[in-house]
Amino acid sequence: MESQDLRIFKCVAETKSLSKAAEVLGYVQPHISQRIKKLEEELDTKLLTRTNRGVTLTDEGEALFNYAQRILRLMEEAKAEVNPNKFRTSLIIGASQTVSASKVPALFSSFLKEHRDIEVKIKTDRKQVLQEMLSYGEIDGLFLSGTYNGAQFERVYHYAEKMVLISSLYEAREEKDQPTLLINSDANCIYRNRLLAFSKEHHIPSIMEFDSLEAILQGVRDGLGISVVPASVVNSRGDMKRIEYQELAEDVQIDFIVKKGKQRSQSLKKFIRFLESL
Repeated sequence: MESQDLRIFKCVAETKSLSKAAEVLGYVQPHISQRIKKLEEELDTKLLTRTNRGVTLTDEGEALFNYAQRILRLMEEAKAEVNPNKFRTSLIIGASQTVSASKVPALFSSFLKEHRDIEVKIKTDRKQVLQEMLSYGEIDGLFLSGTYNGAQFERVYHYAEKMVLISSLYEAREEKDQPTLLINSDANCIYRNRLLAFSKEHHIPSIMEFDSLEAILQGVRDGLGISVVPASVVNSRGDMKRIEYQELAEDVQIDFIVKKGKQRSQSLKKFIRFLESL
């Protein structure tokens, strides 16, 4: 069993598609199919079930997938231990755009001062997508707000984040009937949901969706409307002089979760110890 076969199998399991795995790895699909077939022949068992929507893992495939993740992670750690000047262990963390723009960058900055040998990568996406990535081992941990599957994931750290209602200083001085609410397009974003609750409380029907936090902030600066964002986003930026903000009474709880039952890499263990020491 070759390590490259395990990498190919792991990618197929994560993408649930032979064609997508080929695209990610830069191979043609027949090569991917051939390497999977070689693995199945070597292990004398079926690893994948082909469907109209792609592939799913058999029970034996699930077992191999768990081993493949551990083996490849150990190989990465071994290279970094033997030759730290050439190889570095990696830590891949997920967070939504809004969460990754608040306290998380400061956490990573402090962590990397103590662990310069670890390469940290941040994946940003919608909450549901990030949970799927954590489930399939594509990321090591996830910062999120709100509910999650407690049977599959466990919380190892959490912190409270203040929320603020922001508006343009120019808009605040003008007489306007109803402001426009600028919200995140991610239906699971807790800041979006808080703003929607605000619209119901104050009977504000005008809503405009944006795909990024930067677009929302720019919209507020330009007097397009109002929004709710983490307080740390406002406090940490130097380009918020044209924005007026009001702190809301309730806090948002941000959890850092990992997958239950999964063996943790050394870099993830170090990151968790760092968080627990705060």
